[in-house]
Amino acid sequence: MSNARTLAPAALFLAGITTVLCLPALHAQEQPKPVFAPIQTSTHRVGAFQVALRADTQTLARLSPAAEPGFSFVPTAREPERAGDGYNHVGDLNLRVRAPGGAWQDFASAHARKPIRRLPASGKTLAAADITASMGENAPFTVERRWLDEAGLLALRFRITNRSGAPLEIGALGMPMVFDNIITDRNLDQAHAEASFVDPYIGRDAGYLQVTRLNGKGPALLVLPEKGSPLEAWAPLKNPREAGESIFTDKSPRGQTSEGFYDWTVHSLGYADREWKQAGEQWNAPTGRTLAPGQTIEVGVRMTEAPSIRAIEATLIANKRPVAIGIPGYVVPADQSATLFVKAPSAIRKIESFPTGAVEATPAGSRKGWTRLDIRGRQWGQARLTLTYADGQAQTVSYFVTRPLEQTMADLGRFSTNQQWYEGKGDPFGRSPAILTYDNEAKKIVDVEPRVWIAGMSDEGGGGAWVAATMKQLDNPDPAEITKIERLVTETVVGNLQVADGPQAGAVKKSLFYYDPAKFPDLYKDADKWKSWTSWKPKDAGDLGRAYNYPHVAIGHWVLYRTARNHPGLVTRHDWRWYLDHAYRTTVAMMRDAPYYAEFGLMEGDVFVDILKDLKREGLTAEATEMERLMKQRADHWRTLKFPFGSEMPWDSTGQPEVYAWMRYFGYQPQAEITREVILGYDPTIPSWGYNGNARRYWDFLYGGKYPRIERQIHHYGSALNAVPLFDAYRQNPGDLHLLRVAYGGMMGGITNIDQQGFSSAAFHAWPDMMKWDPYTGDYGMGFYGHALAAATYLVNDPTFGWLGFGGDVTQGKDGVQIQPRDGARARLFVAPAGAWITLDAGKIANVTYTPINGAITLTLDPATAVTPTARLRIETTTANARALTPSAGTLERGAWTIPLGTAPTLVKLSPR
Repeated sequence: MSNARTLAPAALFLAGITTVLCLPALHAQEQPKPVFAPIQTSTHRVGAFQVALRADTQTLARLSPAAEPGFSFVPTAREPERAGDGYNHVGDLNLRVRAPGGAWQDFASAHARKPIRRLPASGKTLAAADITASMGENAPFTVERRWLDEAGLLALRFRITNRSGAPLEIGALGMPMVFDNIITDRNLDQAHAEASFVDPYIGRDAGYLQVTRLNGKGPALLVLPEKGSPLEAWAPLKNPREAGESIFTDKSPRGQTSEGFYDWTVHSLGYADREWKQAGEQWNAPTGRTLAPGQTIEVGVRMTEAPSIRAIEATLIANKRPVAIGIPGYVVPADQSATLFVKAPSAIRKIESFPTGAVEATPAGSRKGWTRLDIRGRQWGQARLTLTYADGQAQTVSYFVTRPLEQTMADLGRFSTNQQWYEGKGDPFGRSPAILTYDNEAKKIVDVEPRVWIAGMSDEGGGGAWVAATMKQLDNPDPAEITKIERLVTETVVGNLQVADGPQAGAVKKSLFYYDPAKFPDLYKDADKWKSWTSWKPKDAGDLGRAYNYPHVAIGHWVLYRTARNHPGLVTRHDWRWYLDHAYRTTVAMMRDAPYYAEFGLMEGDVFVDILKDLKREGLTAEATEMERLMKQRADHWRTLKFPFGSEMPWDSTGQPEVYAWMRYFGYQPQAEITREVILGYDPTIPSWGYNGNARRYWDFLYGGKYPRIERQIHHYGSALNAVPLFDAYRQNPGDLHLLRVAYGGMMGGITNIDQQGFSSAAFHAWPDMMKWDPYTGDYGMGFYGHALAAATYLVNDPTFGWLGFGGDVTQGKDGVQIQPRDGARARLFVAPAGAWITLDAGKIANVTYTPINGAITLTLDPATAVTPTARLRIETTTANARALTPSAGTLERGAWTIPLGTAPTLVKLSPR
């Protein structure tokens, strides 16, 4: 593998899916590119920016940091090919208007360009023009656009005047935000150096965009609202073939190498009347406005730099923007409290919840200039908190209220091992017993699908169902569920999905389900749906060379090993060593039979690190030595790369966690740090349950969703997977609260996918014409793996916000600081001031007291149960100045303290030495 390879528009993996899944046509890489005439521009220096405007349209052609003129936040290098009609740029405008009660009419400056009329520019005005002619024929309004230097900030303003003799209702008003997220024809090094991703805070007057570079380095670009220009919605500029009647489109191909562009949408009522009628609740209530004859309004944005991603909030404050910081985030389990810290130039005058009473926000004083609101979730599901300030501005913060996490874990386990349980159907594909993908819209198991892996138990879209059910058992084993998981692994995985014996023992197939109309002529309905490459025939389905499938199977073996070792009597078919050996054999088989894809970081690949550590703990020296040798080959290869996380896809956000894990394991800290920063480039912290910790994913609805389209996904599996390395990085550096906030947002974001019945969706459709969870479970299990692995409680003493709990409520008393873990595991705890990482292989933490004066930590453990008679405690110090801790009880074996549990809670004091 070479990361210098060019990133083709969709890679070979996507070839052929364009017709079946209705994607825009993509140009093959080998086709000669047309030659375009160069674009004439005028250049300007505005504060920290080098700015270029096209001479003909006065749209933005370059936006570069003055210190780095070779880089541009907008697609400057593609300006010649994107110069024609139908290509949007920053500086264009979309309007949907009507006479009150009449039919909506659309006008778009990029749709069919006409010459603009230049207006005088002087003083702080860089360029000005009347662009009415380019908006379209018979426009009942005029539009003037101005670019300004506002004390070193680049400002864009539009003046819209109703020139008709009647009132004019504006139903949609959007300013295209076209930044360089195009990865097409760039190799990974070029993409990380040249491309950027955009994340929106759709928070009305407090809304903003953050444009962050793929390499995670600064500066970051912030797009801020001018007065009267709230970020009400984030509307995609679809390709013309996707958009129906609308002309609010962009002709740039969308696909796996380009997510596409969006409108900063100030008003969206016209969309709600038409395109969004069937959608779920929007981030904000859609609005419109009516202009009287001759009335003028002004809207716009301004742009500034943040020196780094971590400095975004400080830059917002410096620009007098309202800033809200949710601790531990914006996903609030019903049995936990949360906090919202607010800093704004104007006082809060009103707090409202929608739905009414869904979220309670109670003022609780202030600290170091921040207003504190105590938050409680009262109604399951999405909720919107609106803060109205004395200056009239309104800020919205989006929350998601879940059931208590212990109940959520139980819901998932029950649903997946019952409604998704597939058995006794005479299945000719060897899938009985199984846990298969579920369609929550049709209320049935998906056992036939043209994308055959979805029904075939493998790849991510088919393995997700049973991986989620299995990972639920890691910290919350249930006897009846374990019985089914063990049957699934021993009867269906081993011998059917995984080769049991012979020279290829341990190897994993791509899918158990496949397309064979000669053998099963009545099975495949609607023949046109089975003509794509996705309908693998038996030979393709049986291919052993896809390394991405191996971690799924390794997880099944590893979780049963851990259960057998720590919970006596639950696992009955084999002993612990059989399962650990099969986890090891799966790893070896991957390196033997799937070497190409093994060169990439794999989603859930962190499990191999845990398998290796367990081999060492169990004294299986030969196996551990061989596995470490094989994994070091991968790590040594990644160490040679500038950005060591390629993928089968042109760009991806799933290889980084495993790459980070092995870099840390082998002591390759510089590469671990590069990986950490890159993750922060696509994984934001934003005051919204949907975008906070939402690692960028935008194509996997094609492979695991019921509604396949290129679309920004909310809490697809990348959110929780990428949380895992960020948690580890935070434990090494507890002073960097940004890491913990992003990590906790991603880890908890993965819980919002689980509904009140326990169904788990692949991801949430973020486009405003849907705003719903996908009905397929699909590849959700990969994300739940990340959640289950990372679930923990964190006790933090922050210099700005004071004592904070992530995963539990904090109280201060004479005995010290207490926290009651209420995360989904109650088996892992990090006490940040002590640098102490405390984990339980068995047992549950009921309460923790930390005494700052001497560094002692007292754990209260739950009483014994039939399957957990003893606790197994591990203690690790993660920072250089942390003191080692010794427990007051227990016997050390296999690196953990075994502590007998009784009928009453057990107290264990950890004393520094």
